[in-house]
Amino acid sequence: MPILEKDITIKASVGAVFGFVDDPVNLPKIWPSLYEIKDVASLPNGGHKFAWLYNMAGRPVQGRTETLEHVVNERIVDRTVGDIESTLTWRFQGQNGQTKVVFKAEYETPKPLPKEEVPFFLKRNEMEANVLLESLKARFES
Repeated sequence: MPILEKDITIKASVGAVFGFVDDPVNLPKIWPSLYEIKDVASLPNGGHKFAWLYNMAGRPVQGRTETLEHVVNERIVDRTVGDIESTLTWRFQGQNGQTKVVFKAEYETPKPLPKEEVPFFLKRNEMEANVLLESLKARFES
């Protein structure tokens, strides 16, 4: 299972950054190829479940996400199932008015992707994770 991990430090409180990421409706605002979130429902653990639509290198893919772990201002762990299956972990560390955000994605090979395109998928996801975190930072530092 390929693993991708990236981090960034944002000049904003951990509560503000966590609150933004914790609302699934905000994710398409920062995630380049994620273009629709729908059917959002709150879970008893504080997390959410929702459906999503994503553009994977010109191929529309879809699935559902459900929060497995939700610790306010510290961690969100989501499991995605569908055309792309993964475990996504967001970790938040606040200090002196800044927040370090660590984004980790553990992917299974995407179902609609031919095996020879897997290296492209992994490289593209690495670039997308960089844009995702930079976009999150820009939301707070612009």
